[in-house]
Amino acid sequence: MTEAPFLRATRDAYDALSAGHLDVVASDLRRLPVDRALLGVFAEWVRETGNPAVLDAGCGPGRVTGALHDLGLDASGVDLSPAMVAIAARAWPDLRFTVGSLLELPVPDGTLGGVLANYSIIHVPWEQRPAVLAEFRRVLAPGGYVMLAFQVGDDRRRYDGIDELTFSLDFYRQRTEDLARLLDEAGFEERLRAERQATPPHESLPQGYVLARRR
Repeated sequence: MTEAPFLRATRDAYDALSAGHLDVVASDLRRLPVDRALLGVFAEWVRETGNPAVLDAGCGPGRVTGALHDLGLDASGVDLSPAMVAIAARAWPDLRFTVGSLLELPVPDGTLGGVLANYSIIHVPWEQRPAVLAEFRRVLAPGGYVMLAFQVGDDRRRYDGIDELTFSLDFYRQRTEDLARLLDEAGFEERLRAERQATPPHESLPQGYVLARRR
C-alpha cells in the first residue's frame, strides 16, 4: 500500500527536528496549567472505567506519556518518527513506545481505557479526520475516553523549515465544534470542550480541547 504523502512529510520533519530542536516540539506542561488540569480530568475519567491502559497517540519525545504515567495510568506512546520514539524510550525506559501511524495504530481492538491525541491531529488533513477518529474508537473499549488538544482556527499553514533545517510540513487548525461533531459521527459522546487564549511568546493561537467517551 502506498503511504499517504502527509505521513511521510510528518515523519521526515520530526526526525529532523529530533536533533537539537526538541524545545520546538516537546510539550512543557510546567507552564500550561490548563493543560495539566485537563489531563488530570482525562486521567480520572479513564481510571473510573477500571481500565488504566492509555495510548499517547503522536507522543513525540514522550513528555506527556510520562505525565500520564505519573497520573497513575498504564501509559504507552506511538509516533510516526523513529527518532522521536528512540528519544522517548531513552527518557522513560519503563514505558512502551512504538513507531506507528494514527491511521493504523499498533493496538488490538477494544483494549484501551483512553487515547490522548495531544497536538497530533494537527498534521492530519481535514478530510482524513474521520478515519483517525474511527481508529481511536477501534482501539478503545466501550466507555473509554479520547482527548484531543489542538490549535483553534480554520486555516492550513505550511512551514518549510526552522533554522538550518529544511522540510515541508502542514499544520491544520481545528474548530472545536467541528471536532465535537466528527466525534459524535464516529460513535463518541462528548463530555467536555474548552478553549483558552494563547500564552505568548510560546503560542500565537488559541488552544482547544475536546474530551469524549466511546458509546
